[in-house]
Amino acid sequence: MAKVISAVEAATAEAPKIVLIKHTRVMKNANGNDVTVMDYQEEKDVDSAIAETETRKASLEASLAEVEAELVEYKAIKDAE
Repeated sequence: MAKVISAVEAATAEAPKIVLIKHTRVMKNANGNDVTVMDYQEEKDVDSAIAETETRKASLEASLAEVEAELVEYKAIKDAE
């Protein structure tokens, strides 16, 4: 699922910056052509969006480290043959 992220005009100068996040995906239409459709959209303040994304990034990096270690083990077994 892809995201389209854009800034939202703040109501006042003191208001926190807001982002609009459109969650999209690609589907096939009746003619078999790819079309992008929006599943849903959400607004959140940019600071919480950054914090959530940094948390998700750390989780993905940890998962990647596990996968890389697993790959090393598999290659070691293959090379031992």
